[in-house]
Amino acid sequence: MFIHNISSMKILIKNGVIVTSTDQYKADILVQDGKIARIENSLPDNLADKIINVEGKLVLPGGIDPHVHMYLPTPAGPTSDDFESGSKAALYGGTTTLLDFVTPSKGQSLTDALKQRINEAKNSLVDYSFHVSPVEWRSTTEQEIKDCINAGITSFKVYMAYKGTVGLNDDDFYKVLQVVGKEGCTVTVHCELGDEVDELRNRFVAENHVEPLYHCLSRPAELEAKAVKQAIELAAKANCTLYIVHVSSKESLQYIKDAQSKGQRVFAETCPHYLLLDDSKYQGDFNQTAPFTISPPLRKKVDNDALWNALNEGVIKTVGTDHCPFNLSQKAAGISDFRKIPNGAGGVEHRLELLYTYGVLEKRITLNQMVDVFSTQPAKIFGLYPLKGDIKVGSDADIVIWDPESEQTISVKAQHQHCDNNMYEGFKTKGKSEFVICRGEIPIKNGNLITPETKGTFLKR
Repeated sequence: MFIHNISSMKILIKNGVIVTSTDQYKADILVQDGKIARIENSLPDNLADKIINVEGKLVLPGGIDPHVHMYLPTPAGPTSDDFESGSKAALYGGTTTLLDFVTPSKGQSLTDALKQRINEAKNSLVDYSFHVSPVEWRSTTEQEIKDCINAGITSFKVYMAYKGTVGLNDDDFYKVLQVVGKEGCTVTVHCELGDEVDELRNRFVAENHVEPLYHCLSRPAELEAKAVKQAIELAAKANCTLYIVHVSSKESLQYIKDAQSKGQRVFAETCPHYLLLDDSKYQGDFNQTAPFTISPPLRKKVDNDALWNALNEGVIKTVGTDHCPFNLSQKAAGISDFRKIPNGAGGVEHRLELLYTYGVLEKRITLNQMVDVFSTQPAKIFGLYPLKGDIKVGSDADIVIWDPESEQTISVKAQHQHCDNNMYEGFKTKGKSEFVICRGEIPIKNGNLITPETKGTFLKR
């Protein structure tokens, strides 16, 4: 069930090239009551209150970012973007739906934590939903999962790392898989072997290796790949759909491919930083390297290439950003102990321009594949399709008018995320969102944000 703020404005989008996950064609689109009402050649001007001539532009479905962390509490303070600032950055990047996370405190029920999170997101300018994380197994957890499903949640996030805080042991992970699998829903999983990671972290610090480089070295690709293998095996046993978040390593891909070839429902996501950045970023002083302290860490160039190939082959189905920005003053909590650096970096506004510039224009993926991983697959996997993720009659009017000729350089000065550093500083990109339409409103006009009258809505999936 979807409950929407609906714009009554009738908009006619003329002369654009519509790009979906499977098609590319020239047609006009009539938007009415927040929906796509008609898609035809040469629709008459008198149908609309507003006409946007988009000759020479691409018309794409609004992006769905399946992995963001707005206003996430940490010992170094919350992430530097809340839902309002983060959703503004998302809009600039052509993203019109966010999937964030509910991470309860120990002892808090999943349903209470969900209500609290929906309240925290009420200032979002785009539509949103959540993956809910069971961070412990209690006698009430099974019923709480079912209550969340009744409230419109179809995905549950488990951490195999972070054992001391939010991570689950294998027995409890398996219990979550069994319950969620029985309900026909999806478990999303952060794959790193937490105990082994903790052992390495503590050993490095004991040896006085405290710089961000050792964050990277304490989380080797092999510990991700082994966790991926284990998660796939447990999900097969529990008969549960599995979605592996932020896959970063070539080694992990083989296990994912094997499972998919056997017909197991295993989906994989990666992020732009795992496609475009590598572990050379950990060479330098603290302020240069701390912004790249993320989990999993950046890998090798060989991993970048393997991930692009997996994207092209359809082994990886989605690209999320894992948007989780922190200011340098927050990162500085770990200046003398990398374990205390809050993990995460921003990127919600750069996903489309990076995929277009370094994916489509470099012939690593096609335009249709870009739309698929940016919008259509997240909608299908997480129960939002066909209201989201496509340009078809009856779908929500979440539309991006993409100017393929615009050129810019990513920088802290030009960005819209609320953060004093940027992983992609200096990246040259081609293409930008000239107009963004959300449920029939136009928050981005000529590349600038016009704060919309209505806020985003919680999506029951």
